[in-house]
Amino acid sequence: MAAYWPYFAIFLMIVALFLTERRFPNAVTRFEENVLAILIAAITLISFTQVIARYGFNSGWGGALELTRILFAWLILFGMGYGIKHGLHLGVDAAIRLLPPRGLRIAALFGALTGVLYAAILLSSDWLNWFGADTKGGAMFYWARFFKAGIGLDDLRYPIFIQDLFGVQERVQRWIAYLMLPIGLALLGFRSLEAFAQIWRGEREMMIASHEAEDLVAESKDALKD
Repeated sequence: MAAYWPYFAIFLMIVALFLTERRFPNAVTRFEENVLAILIAAITLISFTQVIARYGFNSGWGGALELTRILFAWLILFGMGYGIKHGLHLGVDAAIRLLPPRGLRIAALFGALTGVLYAAILLSSDWLNWFGADTKGGAMFYWARFFKAGIGLDDLRYPIFIQDLFGVQERVQRWIAYLMLPIGLALLGFRSLEAFAQIWRGEREMMIASHEAEDLVAESKDALKD
């Protein structure tokens, strides 16, 4: 049973998110936007200070590149679910737009369902054994392996005072950097399932931004010209 605690933790996180969002939807949206903004700001700040230090003082921080890569990965993984929630992902809908309304709705439901399955397979493919597939692994298995091993990152280290105060190892554990991988995929699956339910109830047309993205691009182009 000890091996299943990460799955239980992810499940509790999704349940807590669902219940909190039902009661405080605006607060959850602000939290998501703040997380994304903080990640972008951190990437920008670290990159900027590293350039100044390297070219201005012939110095620099050895773990800066690794940290920016990790933060950028966190930005993508966390942003996947946010993009599904707000319909920000671009998509090609030229073919399904030719279908009658019922066919378009079925295609949209199928698209949302594939998003759920995609996230579920990447999160943990062990459940495919129920259908006769000989497979094992996924983000949960990958993360749990690094959690048990306690392997550190290549360049990113704890500050000396943190090492002395808490007695931690020199290098930041790899499982901390990879924590967003199962969380991001779980959020992707949850938001895809949420989109499926919204399409089913007629509250949403599709999971993707579709043709509306063309209008947004055109508006941005006109704004830049002005």
